[in-house]
Amino acid sequence: MYITKKHLSRRTVLHGMGAAIALPFLDAMVSAQTPLAKTAANPKSRLAAIEMVHGAAGSTIDGMAKHYWSPVKTGADFEFTQTLQSLEPYRDYLTIVSNTDLDNAAAATLSEEGGDHNRSTAVFLTAARPKLTEGSDVRAGVSLDQLYTQQHGLDTPIPSIQLCIENVDGTGACGYGYACVYADTVSWAAADKPLPMERDPRTVFEKMFGDGGTVEERRARQQVDRSILDGIVQEIGRLRRGLGASDRQRLNSYLDNVREVEQRIRKIEQFNASGEERAIPAAPLGVPDSFGEHVKLMFDLQALAFMANITRVSSFKMGRDASNRVFTESGINQPFHSLSHHGQNPETIAEFAKLNAYHVSQVAPFLEKLKNTPDGDGSLLDHTLVIYGSPMGDSNIHEHKRCPLFLAGHMNGLLKGNLHLSYEPGTPMANVWLTLAHKLGVEVEQIGDSTGYVSGL
Repeated sequence: MYITKKHLSRRTVLHGMGAAIALPFLDAMVSAQTPLAKTAANPKSRLAAIEMVHGAAGSTIDGMAKHYWSPVKTGADFEFTQTLQSLEPYRDYLTIVSNTDLDNAAAATLSEEGGDHNRSTAVFLTAARPKLTEGSDVRAGVSLDQLYTQQHGLDTPIPSIQLCIENVDGTGACGYGYACVYADTVSWAAADKPLPMERDPRTVFEKMFGDGGTVEERRARQQVDRSILDGIVQEIGRLRRGLGASDRQRLNSYLDNVREVEQRIRKIEQFNASGEERAIPAAPLGVPDSFGEHVKLMFDLQALAFMANITRVSSFKMGRDASNRVFTESGINQPFHSLSHHGQNPETIAEFAKLNAYHVSQVAPFLEKLKNTPDGDGSLLDHTLVIYGSPMGDSNIHEHKRCPLFLAGHMNGLLKGNLHLSYEPGTPMANVWLTLAHKLGVEVEQIGDSTGYVSGL
């Protein structure tokens, strides 16, 4: 690392034994009267794409009438629905999108019947119809997150990160003629190149902050309860001495966040290695049994990556199709997949709506962290696009109409927030992706089955 009192490079990294700690944006990184000052004050947008499977209660006939997901009023100053209530503190950053479809997730031929759960995830961000195959000759389309990565994310240490919560099958066939990989990932770098998603927070942490050394050396550091930051104490001290008060505060907050996340991961690993009975015994050592704890760790890792510009792009698969996980923290004791097949029973749909609300509520702390993190001339939430949605609408009949979707963040001033948009029935979700891609500066003429741009965004 090389530091002068006049200017600190935006690419400064603190190196130590097995550590490579990128820094958050600091005032010392901006030299006045230079092009960098404008670039640093208005950084490139970050993109976080989140998928939750099994649609939403609000996509059913009963759910639409009761407005479980979509507000009654369109435009600004809409009322918050039961499912989205946890997002009310972020109204000014929120855009709710209603009445968009993912037709390429539905069966188009008799041979595709019954395979909705097996292909839906592959369609979410690609809007492309997956090739019906159980072999290695898989094919879908390039996903929105990877379109942005390829044109605006290759200058970061990690071009993109792909995260998930539940186990992945990785290879082989998963039923109805589809390869397992279609259900494993939302991210496709090319039509024939699905990207693996990482479930273990420790692996993600080491990828973001670990540097060099052998697997054995890294394991030894973890076993002696030594932080990854301990090896760069002198580097941190030298850096602090050259910073102003506000930069020192920002640096301290960032490093505290890194240490806190690392400590949480270590605590989980220690419990899982203790011999205590685990709810998910087959999960990696760093994976907590608690869904809420796991999700928060993964969101906090994404926030750290965005803070230090380690990457600008993340995708996060919060569930797996046909999962019968019971989300005890939600107060709903019925298995996820079973509850999603509600038989159009209003009481069961109401229970499913409560579960949808719980899943949405897991996003709120992520938005709060982004909102409270300074970044250039605003906050991370000012400079980020967060997408949350599902490739399914009414899960009881495996329908891909009226798929739930909301956007959060101002995306460098390109999204207004405080807005509910309801489009004409039959509008492809791909039209939303195409519109967002162009706002993000991605040069692409079509995404999946897009037919044009949408208005209002």
